Amino acid sequence: MNNSTGLDYLVVGSGLSALVFAALATRHGAKVKVLEAHEHPGGYGHTFSMGKSAKFNAQFHYVWNCGEGETVHQVLSELGLNEEITFEQLDPDGFDRMCLPGYDVKIPGSTTELAHRLTGLCPADQHKKIHGFVNRVGQVARGMELVTSKLTVQNLVNNGFSGLITATHINSTLQDVFDQFDLPQQVQAVLASQWPDFLLPPEKLSFFAWVLLFTGYQRGAYYPTKHFEHVIDTLVETIRSGGGSVDLNQEVTSFTIKSGRVAGVCVRDVTTGAEYDLAATRTISNIDPKTTVDMIGAQHFPHSLKTKVDYEYSPSNFMIYCTVTGLDLEALGFGKWNTFHAGELDLNQAFRRMYEEHDYSNPSFAITTPGLMTDDCSDRPAGQQIIEFLTVADYDYFEALKSKSRKDYLQEKREIVERIFDVVERDYISNFREHVAFKISGTPTTNERFCWAPKGNSYGANMTPGNISGRR
Repeated sequence: MNNSTGLDYLVVGSGLSALVFAALATRHGAKVKVLEAHEHPGGYGHTFSMGKSAKFNAQFHYVWNCGEGETVHQVLSELGLNEEITFEQLDPDGFDRMCLPGYDVKIPGSTTELAHRLTGLCPADQHKKIHGFVNRVGQVARGMELVTSKLTVQNLVNNGFSGLITATHINSTLQDVFDQFDLPQQVQAVLASQWPDFLLPPEKLSFFAWVLLFTGYQRGAYYPTKHFEHVIDTLVETIRSGGGSVDLNQEVTSFTIKSGRVAGVCVRDVTTGAEYDLAATRTISNIDPKTTVDMIGAQHFPHSLKTKVDYEYSPSNFMIYCTVTGLDLEALGFGKWNTFHAGELDLNQAFRRMYEEHDYSNPSFAITTPGLMTDDCSDRPAGQQIIEFLTVADYDYFEALKSKSRKDYLQEKREIVERIFDVVERDYISNFREHVAFKISGTPTTNERFCWAPKGNSYGANMTPGNISGRR
């Protein structure tokens, strides 16, 4: 296949990292084309419109590393977009609110204050355990920062005391470390109530993954001033204004191999069914790694790389997107933070009940209110607020239900929405249903259909120790 297009880079998929790469490449003079099978760019970061002009982001709720001098700010500065794309910091005194039976605790940015709030949950004879755990989190965070290229025991050991301590946890779950410090159950629950972000309970979640996210948000949790749609749209416009293109509804059906290298792709126009070939000097895949290897052919890859894509997909989620009227959400206890509701203190049991037993009678879930993160109101009709709910869901269960009976599938969706709304009315907003102007829910099969995520997975590889630090 001849590269008659003159393309330097052909990028398959338009997730956030793909758009950032394409924008940087075009800024430096490369000719770039991005192909996206969906009608919206951005992958899980895309925004869709429903109801009366309400706009909902598919999955993103907050991000980190956006402060001055941090990674996101550096990239935007390189693109000349640091004044166009700005972020609002969530409340440093409590960027996450953890609501559990008998406890309501905000997670602060200050580690000292975090330890103070956690020790306030239990008797004095438990305080040493809590301080020990908090100190260990700091040591592991520093150890992980020392090793940015390859997370191996040897690299960690070679990087001093923090690296050595970190190496001891390379195969640890969050629950393993909770147990090591014999943390009280209520402290464990407060620290891990953020689990709907990971879609894994403490007994399955990599300690490294938890430390990375938890301490990342402690340094600063952020939400875009003009919402995530503006971030994606601005990156797309940067690519196009730099001479590149972002082509939507273009599904890559196969990769073309020439002399042992990927020379281009075969594409199908989703709207017309037309098929065509494209070539480029370099082809970059931003779609699912497993899918990429399968499409190209495993025989073209070394064993070491095939091992890296030998992973279990992460769980998926159940989302409810709503607009409400006649409510002052700020007066009702919401603000520049996300709220995590746990139906019980044993979060491992809560996960098993919902994910494995498909029992949502006592749900745990996250609540986000994007309209309170920023003053920009462009994401909703006048007089309305957006409130969203997220919890874990098993793809196989919903896919089987949908295949067997769409009626039963829709009924199950309605029942989960009602169970979550029951809790909302009981614990947060009385008569909530009366104020709902619009609602729509999504299951793992929705994620698969609209976000092209195999089995509706939210993170690619499941964030277990073996997947985070075990694949070499």
